[in-house]
Amino acid sequence: MDIREILMKNNFRFKKSLGQNFITEISLLEAIVSDSQISREDVVLEIGTGAGTLTRALASKAAKVITFDIDSSLEPVLRETLAELDNVQVIFRDIMKLSDDEILSYTNGAFKIVANIPYNITTPLIMRFVESRLPLVSATFMVQQEIADRLVANPCTPEYGAITLSLGLKTNVSVLRKVNRHVFYPVPKVDSAVIHIEMINDKYNYKDEKTLKRLIRSGFHMRRKTFVNNIVASFPELSKETILNILRELNFDENIRGEALSISDYIQIADSIFSLTGTTDKDDLADCSLYEDDMYFEEEYGSSSEEPNEKETQIDIIDYEK
Repeated sequence: MDIREILMKNNFRFKKSLGQNFITEISLLEAIVSDSQISREDVVLEIGTGAGTLTRALASKAAKVITFDIDSSLEPVLRETLAELDNVQVIFRDIMKLSDDEILSYTNGAFKIVANIPYNITTPLIMRFVESRLPLVSATFMVQQEIADRLVANPCTPEYGAITLSLGLKTNVSVLRKVNRHVFYPVPKVDSAVIHIEMINDKYNYKDEKTLKRLIRSGFHMRRKTFVNNIVASFPELSKETILNILRELNFDENIRGEALSISDYIQIADSIFSLTGTTDKDDLADCSLYEDDMYFEEEYGSSSEEPNEKETQIDIIDYEK
């Protein structure tokens, strides 16, 4: 199957605004499926169908593949590349606009995610699922190499940030392989990596999740400031002396910076804050904007005035539910 020929035959035009870079190397597709630990019992949610190359590889191992793409101009391409597959459902909708209940209406229970996604939506997409109450088992993503480095970074490194901590609270993250940019069509400007995220229930014990998230956001708000000064700005109900006392009681240096603290350190401090305050007035801390200041990476695709051709209704390319 020559993907380039199929795309050309169907007059498909790549849209820079959607960050469309399709995987063409068969050995890489097989490796990603292996990395995602898919079995015949698994329902797979694929995000970013593209030309359907990864979809086909997933369908050969999974019980069912439900694949989402925002660009419905791919429909004639997918009718050809996914022909004869009876365990694939293609849906042209923006998955970021779907509620948990809508997603569950497709998966009908536990599922695994596999995605080769545009890098400009990596952080919000990952956190949308990790911080949801959906029965997600694991997620395997193709991401920009620089982002992969941040997701598994250690304290006291430039890559370490709020996204590192927030994923570490609920998951185990591993970088499985580096991917050269030339295995994509068209070729992007940066190299990539395959990461695997395993969901871990009750990985850590802490008193209040909202307080903890608020503290994490505060700790990395302005990296040049000390941890104490960042916390004072974000917890106006606490005096600077109160925060200093908490650090002293926990044997932390008063001049420590947020990037020097581990997950366990943040939990200790957050628990102490919650013991003093009892509540938090920050109600919407699952918002993906929590991590925006933490993610600095190259503008890979540039901007485009092209609008995605999105259909807000389900389209089954393969009608197997008769």
